[in-house]
Amino acid sequence: MNHQASFTALLGGNRAVPVVTFGTVEDAAPVGRALLEGGVGVIEVTLRTPAGIEALRRLKAECPSLVLGAGTVLDTSQAEAAVAAGARFLVSPGHTDKLVSCAKDIGVPWMLGATSLSEVMGLREQGFLVQKFFPAEPAGGTAVLKAIGSVLPDVKFCPTGGISAEKARDYLALPNIIAVGGSWFVPSSGIDLAAVTAAARQAAATLNEAA
Repeated sequence: MNHQASFTALLGGNRAVPVVTFGTVEDAAPVGRALLEGGVGVIEVTLRTPAGIEALRRLKAECPSLVLGAGTVLDTSQAEAAVAAGARFLVSPGHTDKLVSCAKDIGVPWMLGATSLSEVMGLREQGFLVQKFFPAEPAGGTAVLKAIGSVLPDVKFCPTGGISAEKARDYLALPNIIAVGGSWFVPSSGIDLAAVTAAARQAAATLNEAA
């Protein structure tokens, strides 16, 4: 599978990916509709809570035009459950031999995580040219990604971790960044649907234009 082409096609012009952790399944569809109303057509649902898999199912049923991803995928059983629930791409904070093997066969684009140059090179050898860079800000942010790009220009990234709406533009200005993942769309402090729509509208109007 050409993961880079597949992931770019799935994004459909969305360069800011909301990373959302649902505490309850009931919040899933309202948040999905709020994102769509604001012009953002993709979401990464983390599997950090028991609500994650069911939230994917709910979004697939009630927001069918939203491109669904599953994040914080830590093992192969989670990956298989997420795909069965409707996830069209997967994201992991790191990678293991088992995850690499599963990612080659699962049938959807899977962004495995890397931070160091050696990790990036290892995934590149396995054919993964789109990777998650995590945790982005603590790991050195744009300066590190720029340095990696100077020696491995064919590897593209979706950085996540400590990125704000303001910092996202700096990441998207780099040629090796396909998209950024951000939790600012739906803060952990609580869900405000009007604020979700406003954040999505701002991202659609500004970040999606950054190239």
